[in-house]
Amino acid sequence: MNPTSLLLFAQAATHAAAGNSPAPNPIMQFVPLIFIFVIFYFLLIRPQQKRQKDHQQLVSSIQTGDGVITNAGIHGVVTNVKERTVIVRVDEGVKIEFDRGAIVTIDRDGKTTGEKAA
Repeated sequence: MNPTSLLLFAQAATHAAAGNSPAPNPIMQFVPLIFIFVIFYFLLIRPQQKRQKDHQQLVSSIQTGDGVITNAGIHGVVTNVKERTVIVRVDEGVKIEFDRGAIVTIDRDGKTTGEKAA
């Protein structure tokens, strides 16, 4: 006998034995998938949404004179706030315009807020 015929006999015996047992409840087959989705929601999706909401509040609270750190690691002081961008002074006579989303941390009156503050 070759291995293929042995495999076919084993499958036939399994199907014959399973034919006598009742079919499992279809709803119970989805319970593990639902459980996995709930775990993903609480471990991955929900914390990411919270971080995104916190960052959006941080970006909307930027004011002129705030010390900031960008996602590139550039430290500076906000000199002008526009609708979608901020102008950051990084040295005397050196100003760079950044998108508001690039701001990661705000240092206001010695109190640091943002992603790196924790």
